[in-house]
Amino acid sequence: MAEKIELTKKDRLSVAWRSTFIQGSWNYERMQNGGWCFAMIPAIKKLYKSKEDRSAALKRHLEFFNTHPYIASPILGVTLALEEDRANGAPVDDVAIQGVKVGMMGPLAGVGDPVFWFTVRPMLGALGASLAMGGSVLGPIIFFVAWNVIRWAFMWYTQEFGYRAGSKITEDLSGGLLQDVTKGASILGMFVLAALVQRWVSINFQPIVSRVQLDQGAYIEWDKIPMTGEGLQKAFEQVNSGLALSPIKVTSLQNNLDELIPGLVPLLLTLLCMWLLKKKVSPIVIILGLFVVGIVGHVIGLL
Repeated sequence: MAEKIELTKKDRLSVAWRSTFIQGSWNYERMQNGGWCFAMIPAIKKLYKSKEDRSAALKRHLEFFNTHPYIASPILGVTLALEEDRANGAPVDDVAIQGVKVGMMGPLAGVGDPVFWFTVRPMLGALGASLAMGGSVLGPIIFFVAWNVIRWAFMWYTQEFGYRAGSKITEDLSGGLLQDVTKGASILGMFVLAALVQRWVSINFQPIVSRVQLDQGAYIEWDKIPMTGEGLQKAFEQVNSGLALSPIKVTSLQNNLDELIPGLVPLLLTLLCMWLLKKKVSPIVIILGLFVVGIVGHVIGLL
Protein backbone atom coordinates (compact mmCIF):
# COMPACT_ATOMS: atom_id res chain seq x y z
CA MET A 1 0.00 0.00 0.00
CA ALA A 2 1.45 3.34 -1.04
CA GLU A 3 2.21 5.87 1.67
CA LYS A 4 -0.43 8.57 1.98
CA ILE A 5 0.64 11.96 0.64
CA GLU A 6 -0.28 14.87 2.88
CA LEU A 7 0.12 18.61 2.45
CA THR A 8 2.07 20.00 5.39
CA LYS A 9 1.49 23.36 6.99
CA LYS A 10 4.55 24.62 5.11
CA ASP A 11 3.01 23.55 1.81
CA ARG A 12 -0.26 25.27 2.63
CA LEU A 13 1.56 28.43 3.73
CA SER A 14 3.36 28.48 0.41
CA VAL A 15 0.02 28.28 -1.41
CA ALA A 16 -1.43 31.05 0.77
CA TRP A 17 1.56 33.31 0.08
CA ARG A 18 1.31 32.78 -3.65
CA SER A 19 -2.44 33.47 -3.57
CA THR A 20 -1.56 37.07 -2.63
CA PHE A 21 -0.65 37.53 -6.31
CA ILE A 22 -3.80 35.95 -7.72
CA GLN A 23 -4.54 39.16 -9.68
CA GLY A 24 -1.02 39.28 -11.14
CA SER A 25 -1.93 37.76 -14.51
CA TRP A 26 -5.60 38.78 -14.72
CA ASN A 27 -6.90 38.50 -18.27
CA TYR A 28 -10.19 39.00 -20.12
CA GLU A 29 -10.44 35.39 -21.24
CA ARG A 30 -10.16 33.41 -17.98
CA MET A 31 -9.56 36.24 -15.51
CA GLN A 32 -7.75 34.93 -12.37
CA ASN A 33 -6.90 31.48 -13.73
CA GLY A 34 -3.17 32.22 -14.07
CA GLY A 35 -2.84 33.51 -10.51
CA TRP A 36 -4.91 30.58 -9.20
CA CYS A 37 -2.72 28.06 -11.01
CA PHE A 38 0.43 29.83 -9.74
CA ALA A 39 -0.84 29.51 -6.16
CA MET A 40 -1.55 25.78 -6.61
CA ILE A 41 1.93 24.89 -7.94
CA PRO A 42 3.55 24.00 -4.54
CA ALA A 43 0.68 21.62 -3.74
CA ILE A 44 0.73 20.08 -7.23
CA LYS A 45 4.47 19.42 -6.98
CA LYS A 46 4.00 17.75 -3.60
CA LEU A 47 0.99 15.63 -4.54
CA TYR A 48 1.93 14.44 -8.03
CA LYS A 49 5.29 12.93 -8.91
CA SER A 50 5.04 12.26 -12.65
CA LYS A 51 5.28 14.96 -15.28
CA GLU A 52 2.03 13.79 -16.86
CA ASP A 53 0.04 14.07 -13.61
CA ARG A 54 1.47 17.50 -12.87
CA SER A 55 0.69 18.73 -16.38
CA ALA A 56 -2.88 17.44 -16.10
CA ALA A 57 -3.32 19.19 -12.73
CA LEU A 58 -1.95 22.48 -14.07
CA LYS A 59 -4.26 22.27 -17.08
CA ARG A 60 -7.18 21.52 -14.75
CA HIS A 61 -6.53 24.69 -12.78
CA LEU A 62 -6.11 26.93 -15.83
CA GLU A 63 -9.88 26.90 -16.36
CA PHE A 64 -11.90 30.09 -15.81
CA PHE A 65 -11.82 31.44 -12.26
CA ASN A 66 -12.82 34.82 -10.85
CA THR A 67 -13.81 36.01 -7.41
CA HIS A 68 -12.75 38.59 -4.82
CA PRO A 69 -8.96 38.12 -4.42
CA TYR A 70 -9.17 37.59 -0.65
CA ILE A 71 -12.26 35.38 -0.77
CA ALA A 72 -10.38 32.96 -3.03
CA SER A 73 -8.64 31.58 0.08
CA PRO A 74 -11.43 29.31 1.41
CA ILE A 75 -11.96 28.01 -2.13
CA LEU A 76 -8.23 27.28 -2.33
CA GLY A 77 -8.47 25.38 0.94
CA VAL A 78 -11.31 23.15 -0.29
CA THR A 79 -9.49 22.59 -3.59
CA LEU A 80 -6.30 21.59 -1.78
CA ALA A 81 -8.25 18.97 0.18
CA LEU A 82 -9.86 17.61 -2.98
CA GLU A 83 -6.52 17.44 -4.81
CA GLU A 84 -4.92 15.72 -1.81
CA ASP A 85 -7.62 13.05 -1.73
CA ARG A 86 -7.43 12.61 -5.49
CA ALA A 87 -3.66 12.09 -5.29
CA ASN A 88 -4.27 9.41 -2.66
CA GLY A 89 -6.66 7.48 -4.87
CA ALA A 90 -10.07 8.92 -4.03
CA PRO A 91 -12.54 9.07 -6.97
CA VAL A 92 -12.44 12.86 -7.32
CA ASP A 93 -12.59 13.84 -10.98
CA ASP A 94 -11.97 17.12 -12.82
CA VAL A 95 -15.69 17.93 -12.97
CA ALA A 96 -16.02 17.68 -9.18
CA ILE A 97 -13.07 19.99 -8.54
CA GLN A 98 -14.12 22.58 -11.11
CA GLY A 99 -17.76 22.37 -10.04
CA VAL A 100 -16.90 23.16 -6.42
CA LYS A 101 -14.66 26.06 -7.49
CA VAL A 102 -17.27 27.61 -9.79
CA GLY A 103 -20.08 27.03 -7.32
CA MET A 104 -18.22 28.75 -4.49
CA MET A 105 -16.61 31.65 -6.33
CA GLY A 106 -19.87 33.38 -7.30
CA PRO A 107 -21.64 33.56 -3.94
CA LEU A 108 -18.45 34.31 -2.01
CA ALA A 109 -17.45 37.11 -4.39
CA GLY A 110 -20.37 39.19 -3.13
CA VAL A 111 -18.97 39.01 0.41
CA GLY A 112 -15.57 40.48 -0.35
CA ASP A 113 -16.51 43.97 -1.54
CA PRO A 114 -18.81 44.91 1.38
CA VAL A 115 -16.44 43.51 4.00
CA PHE A 116 -13.07 44.69 2.70
CA TRP A 117 -13.55 47.57 0.23
CA PHE A 118 -16.60 49.17 1.88
CA THR A 119 -15.98 48.48 5.60
CA VAL A 120 -12.49 47.49 6.74
CA ARG A 121 -10.45 49.60 4.33
CA PRO A 122 -12.45 52.86 4.75
CA MET A 123 -12.31 52.48 8.55
CA LEU A 124 -8.55 51.96 8.56
CA GLY A 125 -8.12 54.73 5.97
CA ALA A 126 -10.11 57.17 8.12
CA LEU A 127 -8.00 56.27 11.17
CA GLY A 128 -4.74 56.66 9.28
CA ALA A 129 -5.87 59.91 7.63
CA SER A 130 -6.90 61.46 10.94
CA LEU A 131 -3.48 60.70 12.43
CA ALA A 132 -1.69 61.96 9.33
CA MET A 133 -3.69 65.22 9.32
CA GLY A 134 -2.55 65.71 12.91
CA GLY A 135 1.05 65.54 11.74
CA SER A 136 1.75 61.97 12.90
CA VAL A 137 3.81 59.71 10.65
CA LEU A 138 2.04 56.78 12.30
CA GLY A 139 -1.05 57.43 10.13
CA PRO A 140 0.15 55.75 6.91
CA ILE A 141 2.18 53.19 8.85
CA ILE A 142 -0.79 52.03 10.91
CA PHE A 143 -2.97 51.87 7.80
CA PHE A 144 -0.43 49.80 5.87
CA VAL A 145 0.42 47.41 8.71
CA ALA A 146 -3.14 46.94 10.00
CA TRP A 147 -4.58 46.40 6.53
CA ASN A 148 -2.03 43.74 5.61
CA VAL A 149 -2.26 41.98 8.98
CA ILE A 150 -6.05 41.78 8.73
CA ARG A 151 -6.18 40.63 5.12
CA TRP A 152 -3.36 38.10 5.55
CA ALA A 153 -4.88 36.66 8.75
CA PHE A 154 -8.24 36.36 6.99
CA MET A 155 -6.71 34.67 3.95
CA TRP A 156 -4.70 32.16 5.98
CA TYR A 157 -7.38 31.14 8.46
CA THR A 158 -10.14 30.89 5.85
CA GLN A 159 -7.86 28.78 3.66
CA GLU A 160 -7.25 26.45 6.61
CA PHE A 161 -10.99 26.36 7.32
CA GLY A 162 -11.68 25.42 3.69
CA TYR A 163 -8.95 22.77 3.80
CA ARG A 164 -10.46 21.09 6.87
CA ALA A 165 -13.99 21.36 5.46
CA GLY A 166 -12.85 19.92 2.14
CA SER A 167 -11.30 16.93 3.89
CA LYS A 168 -14.61 16.19 5.62
CA ILE A 169 -16.46 16.43 2.31
CA THR A 170 -14.34 13.67 0.80
CA GLU A 171 -14.59 11.35 3.80
CA ASP A 172 -18.03 10.09 2.69
CA LEU A 173 -17.50 9.48 -1.00
CA SER A 174 -19.42 6.21 -0.84
CA GLY A 175 -22.51 8.07 0.31
CA GLY A 176 -22.34 10.47 -2.60
CA LEU A 177 -21.72 13.55 -0.44
CA LEU A 178 -19.15 14.97 -2.84
CA GLN A 179 -21.50 14.44 -5.76
CA ASP A 180 -24.28 16.23 -3.87
CA VAL A 181 -21.98 19.13 -3.02
CA THR A 182 -20.78 19.36 -6.61
CA LYS A 183 -24.34 19.31 -7.95
CA GLY A 184 -25.50 21.90 -5.43
CA ALA A 185 -22.50 24.14 -6.17
CA SER A 186 -23.20 23.95 -9.90
CA ILE A 187 -26.88 24.82 -9.42
CA LEU A 188 -25.96 27.73 -7.17
CA GLY A 189 -23.46 28.91 -9.76
CA MET A 190 -26.18 28.90 -12.43
CA PHE A 191 -28.46 31.01 -10.20
CA VAL A 192 -25.66 33.53 -9.65
CA LEU A 193 -24.92 33.62 -13.39
CA ALA A 194 -28.60 34.24 -14.17
CA ALA A 195 -28.72 37.11 -11.67
CA LEU A 196 -25.60 38.68 -13.17
CA VAL A 197 -26.92 38.53 -16.75
CA GLN A 198 -29.51 41.25 -16.11
CA ARG A 199 -26.96 43.38 -14.28
CA TRP A 200 -23.91 43.15 -16.53
CA VAL A 201 -25.26 42.43 -20.03
CA SER A 202 -26.77 45.53 -21.63
CA ILE A 203 -28.31 45.76 -25.11
CA ASN A 204 -30.38 48.72 -26.31
CA PHE A 205 -32.11 48.65 -29.69
CA GLN A 206 -32.48 52.21 -30.99
CA PRO A 207 -35.03 51.95 -33.88
CA ILE A 208 -38.20 53.98 -33.22
CA VAL A 209 -41.42 51.97 -33.47
CA SER A 210 -43.95 54.78 -32.99
CA ARG A 211 -44.41 58.49 -32.17
CA VAL A 212 -47.72 59.39 -30.52
CA GLN A 213 -49.00 62.93 -29.86
CA LEU A 214 -50.18 63.15 -26.24
CA ASP A 215 -53.34 64.95 -25.21
CA GLN A 216 -53.05 68.31 -23.50
CA GLY A 217 -52.64 67.79 -19.79
CA ALA A 218 -50.73 64.54 -20.20
CA TYR A 219 -47.38 66.31 -20.49
CA ILE A 220 -45.56 69.20 -18.87
CA GLU A 221 -46.09 72.51 -20.64
CA TRP A 222 -42.66 74.02 -20.10
CA ASP A 223 -43.50 77.35 -21.73
CA LYS A 224 -46.07 78.00 -18.98
CA ILE A 225 -43.71 77.24 -16.08
CA PRO A 226 -41.63 80.18 -14.80
CA MET A 227 -37.92 79.46 -14.45
CA THR A 228 -37.87 80.22 -10.74
CA GLY A 229 -37.47 78.10 -7.66
CA GLU A 230 -41.23 77.85 -7.29
CA GLY A 231 -41.62 76.96 -10.98
CA LEU A 232 -38.99 74.21 -10.79
CA GLN A 233 -40.70 72.80 -7.71
CA LYS A 234 -43.97 72.68 -9.65
CA ALA A 235 -42.24 70.93 -12.56
CA PHE A 236 -40.80 68.25 -10.24
CA GLU A 237 -44.25 67.72 -8.72
CA GLN A 238 -45.72 67.22 -12.19
CA VAL A 239 -43.00 64.71 -13.06
CA ASN A 240 -43.74 62.78 -9.86
CA SER A 241 -47.43 62.78 -10.71
CA GLY A 242 -46.66 60.93 -13.95
CA LEU A 243 -46.77 63.68 -16.59
CA ALA A 244 -44.56 63.16 -19.63
CA LEU A 245 -41.60 65.45 -20.27
CA SER A 246 -42.57 66.13 -23.89
CA PRO A 247 -45.84 66.22 -25.90
CA ILE A 248 -44.74 63.31 -28.08
CA LYS A 249 -44.40 59.79 -26.69
CA VAL A 250 -41.59 57.97 -28.47
CA THR A 251 -41.59 54.16 -28.31
CA SER A 252 -38.44 52.33 -29.33
CA LEU A 253 -37.96 48.69 -30.22
CA GLN A 254 -36.23 48.24 -26.86
CA ASN A 255 -39.32 49.54 -25.02
CA ASN A 256 -41.47 46.90 -26.70
CA LEU A 257 -38.99 44.13 -25.90
CA ASP A 258 -38.83 45.22 -22.25
CA GLU A 259 -42.62 45.16 -22.01
CA LEU A 260 -42.67 41.68 -23.53
CA ILE A 261 -39.98 40.03 -21.36
CA PRO A 262 -37.48 42.29 -19.52
CA GLY A 263 -33.92 41.09 -20.04
CA LEU A 264 -34.84 38.67 -22.85
CA VAL A 265 -32.18 39.84 -25.33
CA PRO A 266 -29.30 39.85 -22.78
CA LEU A 267 -30.33 36.32 -21.79
CA LEU A 268 -30.39 35.16 -25.42
CA LEU A 269 -26.97 36.73 -26.02
CA THR A 270 -25.57 34.97 -22.95
CA LEU A 271 -26.99 31.63 -24.08
CA LEU A 272 -25.49 32.22 -27.55
CA CYS A 273 -22.05 32.84 -26.03
CA MET A 274 -22.38 29.69 -23.90
CA TRP A 275 -23.35 27.70 -27.00
CA LEU A 276 -20.33 29.04 -28.90
CA LEU A 277 -18.05 28.13 -25.99
CA LYS A 278 -19.52 24.63 -26.00
CA LYS A 279 -18.68 24.45 -29.71
CA LYS A 280 -15.02 25.21 -28.78
CA VAL A 281 -15.06 28.74 -30.18
CA SER A 282 -12.28 30.79 -28.59
CA PRO A 283 -13.45 33.34 -25.99
CA ILE A 284 -11.18 35.92 -27.66
CA VAL A 285 -13.01 35.39 -30.96
CA ILE A 286 -16.36 35.83 -29.17
CA ILE A 287 -15.18 39.05 -27.49
CA LEU A 288 -13.89 40.49 -30.76
CA GLY A 289 -17.11 39.44 -32.49
CA LEU A 290 -19.18 41.30 -29.88
CA PHE A 291 -17.04 44.40 -30.40
CA VAL A 292 -17.59 44.25 -34.17
CA VAL A 293 -21.35 43.67 -33.83
CA GLY A 294 -21.64 46.52 -31.34
CA ILE A 295 -19.72 49.00 -33.51
CA VAL A 296 -21.52 48.06 -36.73
CA GLY A 297 -24.89 48.11 -34.96
CA HIS A 298 -24.23 51.60 -33.63
CA VAL A 299 -23.08 52.90 -37.03
CA ILE A 300 -26.24 51.68 -38.80
CA GLY A 301 -28.47 52.93 -35.96
CA LEU A 302 -29.56 49.53 -34.68
CA LEU A 303 -27.78 49.61 -31.30
